[in-house]
Amino acid sequence: HPYPSRSCIPMKAFFASLALLASLSLAAPTLADTFGTGANTFSVDFVTIGDPGNSGDLTGSPYNGGAVAYEYRIGKYEISEDAIDKANALSALEGNPLGITHDGRGANKPATSISWFEAARFVNWLNTSTGGMPAYKFDINGDFQLWEPGDAGYDPNNRYRNSQAQYVLPSAHEWYKAAYFDPVTDTYFDYPTGSDTVPDGIDFVGDPVFDAVYRDPDANAQPNDISNVGVLSPFGTAGQGGNVFEWLETAFDLVNDLPGKQRGLRGGGWTSTSSVLQALNSGIGTLPAFTSDKAGFRVLHIPEPSSLALTAFGALSLAGVRRSGRRGCHL
Repeated sequence: HPYPSRSCIPMKAFFASLALLASLSLAAPTLADTFGTGANTFSVDFVTIGDPGNSGDLTGSPYNGGAVAYEYRIGKYEISEDAIDKANALSALEGNPLGITHDGRGANKPATSISWFEAARFVNWLNTSTGGMPAYKFDINGDFQLWEPGDAGYDPNNRYRNSQAQYVLPSAHEWYKAAYFDPVTDTYFDYPTGSDTVPDGIDFVGDPVFDAVYRDPDANAQPNDISNVGVLSPFGTAGQGGNVFEWLETAFDLVNDLPGKQRGLRGGGWTSTSSVLQALNSGIGTLPAFTSDKAGFRVLHIPEPSSLALTAFGALSLAGVRRSGRRGCHL
């Protein structure tokens, strides 16, 4: 076979046990950023995604996915209803209300039925409420626009994201690396649970023991709380496989050149099957105004903003890889 399977990668096979133990001790610590004031204070927990300049994955989707040239932090959990409600309240007091609506399942449930535009405005508020530059450009009518030459923070390589912003939506490559990359062995897993084995899902309604929240063969009536979603990724993120789909900043064709393009939704939800959680599943492309009760988002933080808003596409790992076709999915 010209392309050995992931399980045949010599380094990974040799260091499997060592990697598991090492990952427990080397996993990035969780650090919280706090927003708001008084009764409307809330925190977002972040984990650091290190190993900058890592090679991309030639077996998943997108091709060469996960190659990122810089260190960043990504939300450990999906954004909760509580965070949205408090940001709504604070922005209203400031005279510029966000007015983001969402499904009402509980404070610690992932906020869903939120469009890409609403997620982008929430991220902008995280920046501006802490004295920073908004990540995404909206005109006076509230319509999303590309950053233009002459705008502070303009990046010709990614006209969606302002390079001076610190809080952003994850790009396709940033999200992929956080979900599937193992910094101990420098390899990629098939699932965002640090394994190539199909994770244990929800076997019956109310199943308390699982690796990821997805249909296996049964499904719960709603997503779990953001902190009760099963096994963490090697970097320590929770729920990148199952629970709810997550918005990506990136256009579905990976070129951020038109404001109205389809955006990516990735990771699967609580009613998905295991195939939707896989690294080779391309997720869903849908218009940025789309909302679903199965789709939410998480945020990303770049400690030192730079013009490197997209991943480095040149780094390739040529040993022990295989190529796979893209697979789509449905909400």
